[in-house]
Amino acid sequence: MHGRRNFLQSMAVGSTALATPWLPGAVKAVGAVGAANIVAAASGPALGFSLYGMKSLPLDQALKVCAEIGYSHVEFSLNAGYPTEPAVFGADARRLASAQLRALKLGLPCLMVLMSLTADEAAHAKALEMISMAASLAKELVNENPPILETVVGGQPAKWESQKAGMLSQLQDWAAAAEKAGTVIAIKAHVGSAVNSPERLLWLLEEVKSPAIQAAYDYSHFELQGMDLEESLRLLLPRTKFIHVKDSQGDAGKFRFLLPGEGRTDYVRYFSLLQSLGYAGPVCVEVSGQVFSQAGYDPIAAAKSCWAVLSAAWQQARV
Repeated sequence: MHGRRNFLQSMAVGSTALATPWLPGAVKAVGAVGAANIVAAASGPALGFSLYGMKSLPLDQALKVCAEIGYSHVEFSLNAGYPTEPAVFGADARRLASAQLRALKLGLPCLMVLMSLTADEAAHAKALEMISMAASLAKELVNENPPILETVVGGQPAKWESQKAGMLSQLQDWAAAAEKAGTVIAIKAHVGSAVNSPERLLWLLEEVKSPAIQAAYDYSHFELQGMDLEESLRLLLPRTKFIHVKDSQGDAGKFRFLLPGEGRTDYVRYFSLLQSLGYAGPVCVEVSGQVFSQAGYDPIAAAKSCWAVLSAAWQQARV
């Protein structure tokens, strides 16, 4: 098993908000890539797919597949081993990706990065470099409305009280770096992180007091802890700039993430609540490393399955 959960564990051991509608129900308008090319309408769902779950595909193929299925936006992963990892994603490849996004009318609202707020001094310095590097990459890809950054934050649930002061200190450095680079970082609660609840996430946001630090929402991490969907949405949506969707089974002690539709999440209720609560940000499928690391995983089949489940739920949830 690998991916962001392993990253959280290893880091713990080693140490301009989007206002344009991205909700399902939007359609793609001809024009520039990014939030500017999505407009509200009563057509098919404007769901996104994170290319975190398409590591095995060349970038051009992954983009083409997502557009053909019907997704309106994608998330690039800047993690090691991905074609969009900054160290290997050269200038020519970036220009080609930007042009393909425009040609396919795919939005790019967010870039996934891996950083920890419990990092040692060297890793913390690298995180600050990553913020600057990712912000620059974002502007190269979508100059007129660059994607924001999204990350988990590390640590261990049982060590929250002893780790939170240090996490806040490092988050203040992230905020300064993000403000200087002109970007926004959306931080995400994780069942295996020190920040595993809406309350802990909100504490960091309220203490850091920076418009450059906002929230990413992923109900699967709260569902595993028996938290109510509506309650967690009401707490976090005012600060949420990005949503990941996936399913889960088990509990906080022993769990597995699943594709949407394979678990217990009621997406009709979920999407109804997003509408009634006025959320107007991206809704993007995240395929967990627990899924894509399994033998026989097919990223195209997974993307199609997720689309079928979520687009049907949106149609049922439409007000």
